[in-house]
Amino acid sequence: MIDVTHQINAVRRHVGSRVLEAGEAHVVTLGRTYDADVEDVWDACTDPERIPRWFLPVSGELRPGGTYQLEGNAGGTVERCDPPKGFTATWEFAGNVSWIELRLTPAEDGGTRFELDHIAPDDDEKWERFGPGAVGIGWDMALVGLTLHLSSGAAVDPREAMAWFGTEEGLRFVRLSSEGWYAAGVAGGEAEGTARARADRTTAAYTGAEPS
Repeated sequence: MIDVTHQINAVRRHVGSRVLEAGEAHVVTLGRTYDADVEDVWDACTDPERIPRWFLPVSGELRPGGTYQLEGNAGGTVERCDPPKGFTATWEFAGNVSWIELRLTPAEDGGTRFELDHIAPDDDEKWERFGPGAVGIGWDMALVGLTLHLSSGAAVDPREAMAWFGTEEGLRFVRLSSEGWYAAGVAGGEAEGTARARADRTTAAYTGAEPS
C-alpha cells in the first residue's frame, strides 16, 4: 500500500505545550512536505466532497462557526478559517474536547509544508495513560491516506486501508509510529520511563498485543 519506512521518516513529530485560556495544554504536531501546491492540499483538507477520498465522510457546514461530523469519529466547530493557509476547529469525541489546527505554507521546492497540531487539555485522562501516541498514531494513519491521494488523485478505499493496517506491514507501521511518538515525547521533556510505559500501552491498544 505504501513504503512504510519512507512514510514514517517523512513525517516530523513534535510534542510541546501551549497555554490556553483554560490553562496548560499538550500539543502534538505532525509535519510533512507534499509535492503539491498549497491550493491543492487545502482543497483536499477542506472540500467535503474530497475529504472522504482519503479520510472519512464528513457532514455539516465547513465554515467559521459551522459544525462538522466525521462519520464514526469526531465532530466539532470550525473556529477559524483562513484559506488556503489553515484553520482551527474543536475536536469532540467520546465526551472529550480538544482542538486541531492546520497550517499550510509554500515549501522552497514548490510543494507544500503541511503541519497539524492536536491540542489536548493538561488534565486529559487519555493523555495521562497513553501519551502523545494516543492521537499521534491516528493522525499518522490518516496521513497515509492523504499521501496516497495527493500522489495519485485517486480515492483511497477505507476498507482496503483498514485491512492493510491489520497486515504485518500495517502493524509495523503502527509500531514505528508509536516509537516515533515515544521519541518525540522524550525530546519534549517527558521522563523516559513514563514515555516508555505510555508508548507500550498505546502500541498494544492499536495492535491488540499485550504490553510488555
